[in-house]
Amino acid sequence: MRAIVQRVTRASVTVGEEEISSIGRGLCVLLGVSVDDTQKDADYIVRKILNLRLFEDESGRAWAKSVMDRDFEVLCVSQFTLQCVLKGNKPDFHTAMPAELALPFYSSILENMRSSYKPELIKGEYTWRLKLPTGCCWTRTVRL
Repeated sequence: MRAIVQRVTRASVTVGEEEISSIGRGLCVLLGVSVDDTQKDADYIVRKILNLRLFEDESGRAWAKSVMDRDFEVLCVSQFTLQCVLKGNKPDFHTAMPAELALPFYSSILENMRSSYKPELIKGEYTWRLKLPTGCCWTRTVRL
């Protein structure tokens, strides 16, 4: 499993011209699941995402607070391309979990996040045709 976690001031997912999900301040997570991922991997990534200290505390000290500490939102978006393996110059995605298995697995990860935090602050989308405009804080992007 691979995740790109980015601190954002806002983020949204658009399919076509329709915005289907958005958050204010918090984390935008691109999540790519592989054919080898297990529930143990899912539990690990949820714990890491929710507890990753990417935010400053009340006194301005950097890297001090997690999304849960600050009551911020999480937008989690499926991203099978994170499982890319290059074959020469051509991307190959054979390590990505097939869509028919990935959707229920991804949904279980979102449910795990919601049960571990505040369900109303967790948003997620499983789609392969999307645009993802964000209000990025580029100094806080982490790969898990």
